[in-house]
Amino acid sequence: MELLPFWRNFSTAQRTPRILILVSLTLIILGLIPLYHPFYRYPANLVVEHSSKITSPLSYGTTTTKYQKIIEQDDEDTCDVFIGEWVRNPDAPYYTNMTCWAIHEHQNCMKYGRPDTDFLKWRWKPKGCDLPIFNPYQFLDMMRNKSMAFIGDSVGRNQMQSLICLLSRVEYPIDISYDTDQNFRRWKYTTYNFTLAAYWSPFLVTVKESDPDGPSHTGLFNLYLDEPDPKWTTQIENEQFNYLIINSAHWYTRCSIYYEKNQIIGCHYCGLPNITDLSINYGYQKALKTTLKAINSFENFKGVTFVRTIAPSHFEGGEWNKGGNCVRQGPFRSNETTLDGISLEFYRTQVEEFKVAAKEGKKKGKRFRLLDMTQAMLLRPDGHPSKYGHWPNANVVLYNDCVHWCLPGPIDTWSDFLLHMLKLEGRRALEESLQLK
Repeated sequence: MELLPFWRNFSTAQRTPRILILVSLTLIILGLIPLYHPFYRYPANLVVEHSSKITSPLSYGTTTTKYQKIIEQDDEDTCDVFIGEWVRNPDAPYYTNMTCWAIHEHQNCMKYGRPDTDFLKWRWKPKGCDLPIFNPYQFLDMMRNKSMAFIGDSVGRNQMQSLICLLSRVEYPIDISYDTDQNFRRWKYTTYNFTLAAYWSPFLVTVKESDPDGPSHTGLFNLYLDEPDPKWTTQIENEQFNYLIINSAHWYTRCSIYYEKNQIIGCHYCGLPNITDLSINYGYQKALKTTLKAINSFENFKGVTFVRTIAPSHFEGGEWNKGGNCVRQGPFRSNETTLDGISLEFYRTQVEEFKVAAKEGKKKGKRFRLLDMTQAMLLRPDGHPSKYGHWPNANVVLYNDCVHWCLPGPIDTWSDFLLHMLKLEGRRALEESLQLK
């Protein structure tokens, strides 16, 4: 995946003195941020077993060096951070299921007796460069007086809860939600005036459940592919969020009837007479296009939209409702597996629609970035809850969960990527401001 440029070359002689001074000061300040905070002295303890055994405090002595290596790179020396391998990280994890209240029950793998802990001891190593471990102080400093919204399905919620847990070493947020609906929550980090919001919209477009059972006993949904879901669009339109993180895909495998202009145009596995059966990806591509087009149309939204690509599921031995499970206890190497099937179709659609939206958005002053988590998470079949998201013999829909991710677990690395991209965004903003002077 091609990484967007870190930095354009400065070539006009008349701007050189001022630009060099500003760039130099900026790089010095960014390099000193980790040193300014008590990050190295912060006592973050680790969970290493199902019980609450605690090891010694972490040492973050290499974080600044790694960060400085990244910020010193120029256009000719950049690499794609989304291509790489998982390597050992004895310092992980960076919070525990005992110290973070934000973990959803079904992802609380330690609570429900997962016996192995080796899956916690890895970090992502890009090919040709490094990706610093998430620094919660630095992140909150960058988010001061800003806001971020997660929009999509429960894997997006999984990501947001991971972020809250990583930030819990610095501060816990307070709940400032407008009501008690658990699908739409808001939190505020008061010290930093930073707001996090979650909007649960698994299809991203308007949906009505027409049959709670349906042909496959997972419901039958009417999807209005040309209508973005007002449950999130009205909020984004009215509130000035700085960052959006959009995700979807998994729910499109469910039985659905597709509508456009309030007319049925087909369905996916609906089993109804005289309705054309269309592919899963047909509906998803239409819906994602509608979603990104809506964001481009928002007059009040001036922030950055991250399109987070699909994190593949890892069912083996059967489908999710036919005995499939995920029992591996370590990551794949990149040459041991490939993306295929519907996950590959979803991924291609996401990249394609991202490019279209980014091109159109650039004309309107909108910014879109691709948070490409697909390759990294394809290699982590060991990171799912499987049967350790509930008590044995519990009556749950997804008994062996190979879709979501244990907390703590591999999904915590998504914040490493997110912080890296936010740093790049800061550089772009600086560059643009310099060009205007």
